[in-house]
Amino acid sequence: MTTYGEDESLPPVLIVHGLFGSGRNWRAIARRMARARRVVTVDMRNHGQSPRADSQSYPGMAADLAEVIAALGGRADVLGHSMGGKAAMVLALSRPEMVRRLLVADIAPVAYEHSLRHLVEAMQGLDLARINTREEADAALARTVEAPELRAFLLQSLDLKAKKWRLNLDVLGRDMELITGFPETRGRFDGPVLFLSGAESDYVRPEHRARIQALFPRARFARIPGAGHWLHAERPRAFLAAAEVFFNR
Repeated sequence: MTTYGEDESLPPVLIVHGLFGSGRNWRAIARRMARARRVVTVDMRNHGQSPRADSQSYPGMAADLAEVIAALGGRADVLGHSMGGKAAMVLALSRPEMVRRLLVADIAPVAYEHSLRHLVEAMQGLDLARINTREEADAALARTVEAPELRAFLLQSLDLKAKKWRLNLDVLGRDMELITGFPETRGRFDGPVLFLSGAESDYVRPEHRARIQALFPRARFARIPGAGHWLHAERPRAFLAAAEVFFNR
């Protein structure tokens, strides 16, 4: 857990990263938001510096976030992207008293058909004992992962010195259907929610709105032009402006 800023006039903003990420990915956004708010980033279980767990279920991840918020005083504004957005939604639905406002970045509370297990296999396929530089790792990963920006993102989780991934790849691969899915829930969150999506992404579609509004009656929707699924990295200024307007009301 990393904390930015000292203003405690409002509850802190808790930022929850997506699959294969870490709190470090959100450092630039967190520092800018911390000009007006206390901001906290975390590494999710089986990611970064967090403990390794035997499951990547959303109830488990939501329970982890509840522990963090309890340590921060019991209530927070929560921003979650992709897998982190689903974990944040499950938290809000199961422990609504802990969440003041919720921003869900480019994900919906539905199961998706795509799988990212091939990326797990690509990372597992690297012979780290033979790799000594970031350039060598990128070249080796390029054999199975074509997009350079995706390789750069994945390689942020590679500890070259220790020659290991800062990811529990075995559990992430095994539980991929849990990660791309969404658990059944009877909860409802009546607080303010913003579903902020990239205009060029298809993760949040019109047919998802009925499901979203059944779980989050006060949900509002916005899209960032020129951005895809990684909207906070592709259009950071627009993302930050939307997040600050929503959280600082």
